[in-house]
Amino acid sequence: MVRVYIALGSNLNNPLNQLEQAVKSLQDFAKDLQVSPFYGSKPHGPQDQPDYVNAVATFTTELSAEALLDKLQSIEQQQGRVRLRRWGERTLDLDILLYGNQEIQTERLTVPHIEMKNREFVIVPLYDLAPDLLLPNGEKLADIYSLFQDHQMVCFKRK
Repeated sequence: MVRVYIALGSNLNNPLNQLEQAVKSLQDFAKDLQVSPFYGSKPHGPQDQPDYVNAVATFTTELSAEALLDKLQSIEQQQGRVRLRRWGERTLDLDILLYGNQEIQTERLTVPHIEMKNREFVIVPLYDLAPDLLLPNGEKLADIYSLFQDHQMVCFKRK
């Protein structure tokens, strides 16, 4: 069993419901599932798109990293994944942030997620779940979070 952290994001087709449905789908195979609060955030990429709703989920799994990626992509497709452009609007995006303490670099997958330390919409909800987390390189999540603690994101109540 390995503990994983997954980023969830959506800004199309009722993003709050998209994330709630994704969480329900994760429950089908995730053990000890925990989900951060949902946060509203401005787009990271092009600004001519709706605001996002983001969260982080953590759970344990027996799936390999590649099998987990396949499951997450299947959930995205089941929910009508639409991605119109790089860093653009999307129905649902599920990214593997951390897979245990492993560093993975394949054609399909890079873990830890290459941009996670630069994104408040990842670091803040990740900190909500695991404030004492150490990244695979030994860096403390709390040190990264300190750069984002004055974030302007809006916290949503979950259903």
